[in-house]
Amino acid sequence: MRVLVTGATGNVGRHVTAGLVEAGVRVRALTRDPARADLPGAEVVRGDLTEPASVPFDGVDRMFLFPEPSTAKEVVARAARAGVRRIVVLSSGAVTGGFDRTFHPPVERAVEESGLEWTHLRPGEFAANKLALWGPSIRAERVVRDANPDAAWFPVHERDVADVALKALLEDGHHGRAYDINGPESISSRDQVRAIADALGEEIAFERVTPAEAREIYARIGGLAAEAADFLLGFTDYDGNPADPADIEDFDPDALGPLPTAEAVTGRPARTFARWARDRAEDFR
Repeated sequence: MRVLVTGATGNVGRHVTAGLVEAGVRVRALTRDPARADLPGAEVVRGDLTEPASVPFDGVDRMFLFPEPSTAKEVVARAARAGVRRIVVLSSGAVTGGFDRTFHPPVERAVEESGLEWTHLRPGEFAANKLALWGPSIRAERVVRDANPDAAWFPVHERDVADVALKALLEDGHHGRAYDINGPESISSRDQVRAIADALGEEIAFERVTPAEAREIYARIGGLAAEAADFLLGFTDYDGNPADPADIEDFDPDALGPLPTAEAVTGRPARTFARWARDRAEDFR
């Protein structure tokens, strides 16, 4: 068996790659920059999903697919022609909630229509998003500036998502399933900051700012923070349509009750945000 992992240096892909190597599976790890990949035990290759011809499928029979809707149909078609039999898609819980109609659904459809075995992973909010949003100010000033200190959700540890991916890649019985994967607890932004502070063993101040001020802060940070600012702060919905930031304050996630976690697939309790903060503490120093 050889598994192609796309997005192999990402938060989830890195753990999928490591888990496959540990299981004794041959892994081909796709990245735009092999020299910086640091993926021990894997065959690291250069490639880009936006350039389907650059993706090497020879000898591959299973694939972990990072979402790239612009080329999903072509990538999946090339995979099928090359003999790939099973694809596990990194999708989003926003599909289940009906919020995402344009980004992840085309990737899911491309795989479903291919005739191959498929499994969709639909994680909710990644705990790791806080590295992009809060990491710079925590490292520089030991402070978080956020517009919604009491807004809460069920942030998921990236390793839980990877563990479900490994089950779907290596075991039978997951074909045709879409797994929603969330954290085990609803936790507010303020309490998330406390958890990071506890993991660091240092105080982190929390300063409430307006949504407009937070948007300016995220724009200065750049990267994911800038790209996702309008959605995360409520200025737009998932698909970019105008929305009201005040709606975030009116939403109570506890009313949803317990959400599905990785435990339903792995049989192990889902990792808490506090566990994630301890695992990623060095990234905040």
